Amino acid sequence: MQIQNVAIFAKIHDPRCLGIASELIPWLEERGCTALPEPQLIRQLGYPRVLTENDIRDQAELVVVLGGDGTLISVARLFSGRGVPILGVNLGSLGFLTEITVEELYTRLEKCLEGNPRVSERMMLEVTLHREGQEIEKSHVLNDVVINKGALARIVDLETKVNRHFLTTYKADGLIISTPTGSTGYSLSAGGPIIHPLMSCIAITPICPHTLTNRPIVVTDESVISITVTSSFDEKVYLTLDGQVGFELQEGDSVEVRRALKTTALVMSRSRDYFEILRTKLKWGER
Repeated sequence: MQIQNVAIFAKIHDPRCLGIASELIPWLEERGCTALPEPQLIRQLGYPRVLTENDIRDQAELVVVLGGDGTLISVARLFSGRGVPILGVNLGSLGFLTEITVEELYTRLEKCLEGNPRVSERMMLEVTLHREGQEIEKSHVLNDVVINKGALARIVDLETKVNRHFLTTYKADGLIISTPTGSTGYSLSAGGPIIHPLMSCIAITPICPHTLTNRPIVVTDESVISITVTSSFDEKVYLTLDGQVGFELQEGDSVEVRRALKTTALVMSRSRDYFEILRTKLKWGER
């Protein structure tokens, strides 16, 4: 079935994104499609018709993201559960998620509009924050869930259970719970493993643990991970979702992480594979 409604999200502070978007909208219209630019983008371009993000989310059959991995991650959360393919276009160096180059954009878009995009289904995590027995926040992430201390805080104690079985109390600067997609992000910087994005598992990676034998661990995607802030502290501790949404935690707060029923569908490049992206981004083989 041919795609009709195409959402466009962009890194609006990058003039290159605005230039491509201004060319992309008439290109889509010439092919009988309806372009649905995000509200900030459409204002930047001077178009009179503005839709809300919720309207765009409900109507879009394909999403084009112009920018980097961070822009795509925020869009993935907005469209989680919709099953709408997301085509990420990287305007800088090759991205782990935005792997389509500007030169490939229109060729890949032609294939997508025919209703035959090559997609990679990525697992997401459902994150629930409990305080004093009450659920106060529930969100979905594509990359990772991070609990970490403020800049001047002492080491934080994080009691961690997997499927209600006690794992350990991490005495560390924090803890990262990541999807396979997120394994090449903050988790990798903290010493976590690289996991192929189509694997079904969850990585638990401590940040600067006080006990050097506390190493990253990978558990099945059926696991329910519960982290409770047990230490008494004067400085702030935060819960951060995909590096973009944050909440201040209190002593006794519990964060529960499990595989979400929702997934994110990413349009893949036909000219390169995941291992080529790894080699390029991580500069393997270079001296």
